Amino acid sequence: MRRSAQPDVLFGPVMVSSAMRRLDALVQRVADKDVTLTLVGESGSGKEVLARRIHDLSPRRRGPFVPINCAAIPDALFESELFGHERGAYTGATDRALGKIEAADGGTLFLDEIGEMPLHAQAKLLRFLENRRFMRLGGSTKLQVDVRLVCATLRELGDEVEAGRFRADLYYRIQGLPIRVPPLRDRARDLVPLVTQFVAQLSAKHGVAPPRLGRQVLAALRAYAWPGNVRELRNTIELLCLLRSGRSARPEDLPAPLRAALAPGSATPAAGARLTLELDRSLDEHVDRILRAVLELEGGHQTRAAARLGVSVRTLQRRLGAVRSGARRPAARPPRRGA
Repeated sequence: MRRSAQPDVLFGPVMVSSAMRRLDALVQRVADKDVTLTLVGESGSGKEVLARRIHDLSPRRRGPFVPINCAAIPDALFESELFGHERGAYTGATDRALGKIEAADGGTLFLDEIGEMPLHAQAKLLRFLENRRFMRLGGSTKLQVDVRLVCATLRELGDEVEAGRFRADLYYRIQGLPIRVPPLRDRARDLVPLVTQFVAQLSAKHGVAPPRLGRQVLAALRAYAWPGNVRELRNTIELLCLLRSGRSARPEDLPAPLRAALAPGSATPAAGARLTLELDRSLDEHVDRILRAVLELEGGHQTRAAARLGVSVRTLQRRLGAVRSGARRPAARPPRRGA
């Protein structure tokens, strides 16, 4: 089977959960505005995919999208990576090389993990942002380019400024509009669509038949907290595509942390679990009983309970708090006869 030339990214961001729908509504409002955007979110949460969407929705969509991972570049090479160099600029520079900024002319420059940029490079980036002019390392001619800057960080840059690891002037320059990207655990409804997307993408990439994911495997995927976010989910699905022992993926094909997420007795979702709700009870009482029943089913594990209910852990905790505070209110007195 001929392998398809799929890019090693998502087909596109999944926007099923309410958190991602709200995020996408914001993205669509600002994508065509030529302002600097900073995406804030945990590692693996899909910040580069979102940056590509911003580029694709902008007037620069026909120009290049140039990503650069600031955490992956040695300090000594940072200036050359950003601005390029002339022949002979340093030992080993046998030819002229364009930097990422020059390569992004007419398009979008995506600086991923900008909080990892060394201070000396931050100063030169700030100087470039002030007038969009720069010189290649070892050069004497000032060049001008037209790029839009989109940044991403997993660190709170305000905290980095206070710690002296990030320049305050650069921080205020790039904080045009911070956009927070939710972690996967707070967008439970996106998990199954993401799994479907990854199965299709990665089986085509590797030229293998897409695996069938049974109830137990899906239960483990839903129960797991995904500390590595969408990137960890993608890697897990790639593992199932390549290393499963049969046509269908089984729980034993999963990495150990996901197998551990299946608590004893919950390897199969509770198909036989039933909860009778009396119609003469209040809505708050019904919510209370449902939440308690699902929590009991999951052994008190809030992450798994939230995944089973299709809500975020934060939403579950908020609802539990609302139910408990409501339970403390005195019951309303029935109206007196003849009133």
